[in-house]
Amino acid sequence: MKNLEFFKAENIYLMAPYSNTFQFNYKLKTLIFAETDLSELHSELFLPIPNLESLDLSQSQLKSLDFLAQANLSALRYLKLTSNEINVINETVFQTLPSLTYLDLDKNPFTCECSNADFIQWAKNNKQTQVVNAHQYVCSFPVSKRGSLLLDFDVQSCWDDGSVFYFISTTCLVVLTLLASFTYNFLRWHLIYTFHLFLAFLYDSRKKRKGDPYQFDAFVSYNVHDEDWVYREMLPVLEGEQGWRLCLHHRDFQPGKPIIENITDAIYGSRKTICVISRSYLQSEWCSREIQMASYRLFDEQKDVLILLFLEEIPTNHLSPYHRMRKLVKKRTYLSWPQAAQHPGVFWQNVQRALQTGDAVNTDLLTGPTGR
Repeated sequence: MKNLEFFKAENIYLMAPYSNTFQFNYKLKTLIFAETDLSELHSELFLPIPNLESLDLSQSQLKSLDFLAQANLSALRYLKLTSNEINVINETVFQTLPSLTYLDLDKNPFTCECSNADFIQWAKNNKQTQVVNAHQYVCSFPVSKRGSLLLDFDVQSCWDDGSVFYFISTTCLVVLTLLASFTYNFLRWHLIYTFHLFLAFLYDSRKKRKGDPYQFDAFVSYNVHDEDWVYREMLPVLEGEQGWRLCLHHRDFQPGKPIIENITDAIYGSRKTICVISRSYLQSEWCSREIQMASYRLFDEQKDVLILLFLEEIPTNHLSPYHRMRKLVKKRTYLSWPQAAQHPGVFWQNVQRALQTGDAVNTDLLTGPTGR
């Protein structure tokens, strides 16, 4: 029957026909299945009949129209689906039926919820397809909407509650992600520095209220790679010969206490801060935080509390990546250990003089033997 154009089966099939039923009937134009269980219907049944123009699947226990999306029925003009069990209709299904001009969905148990909002809007606004008696379609679900008309459902509330909310949420998420990425890449260290300054401010305010005396004469800020020089050269002179009370992080920090609190307590609990500068020191994150805190105290209190001691000859241009240290070196004189190799006694005398000075800032006091 290669020339078959009309096929009608009413109350004959007990289940959906096999997918190859119409494999030789490519000229078929009208197909009617009525009073048949098509709940398991697949799109493959329609692939051999692309010229189909009229399809009637009434009283066929259909629950969904998704099979039409892959059926390739581009020539279909008439579609009757009355008295089935269709609750929700995906409006995109009809986009695969470009020639459809007549649609009958009467006597289906429609759901009056946002899941049908797109179909309701399509049924109202499309000008090509006539949805027969659409204004009489009655809602069956939910119970609160039972008996009301499908086209009377307020679809605007669905878009206001959903689409706008998702749009605003997505926009906010994108903006926050961009801000977080920008902050992490460009402002991370500024925020860390601001946080440390805030901690220092709180500590300073608390200390002024309590009137606490200084526990140490100087806090020594140094890198672990320079620890041997500190214990071998500095401690014997400053603690052993000159009698200063020094605070060293490996020796005097309180165990179990957060490191940043130990640093803050050490700097504000000492009259001075001695920074032992080397290339390892400049590359150390914790040493950077220590000199940040000491710098804040210097500029905030306007006191001569910072002593810079260079263990290595570091040209000024090499300090460019370390803008805070470069700024301090430009504004304050400092002591250079390499230049004092021939006169270590004079070097330690200058350190002693720096430790003996009072609160007034005196940037000329730290001049080394070569006048630097």
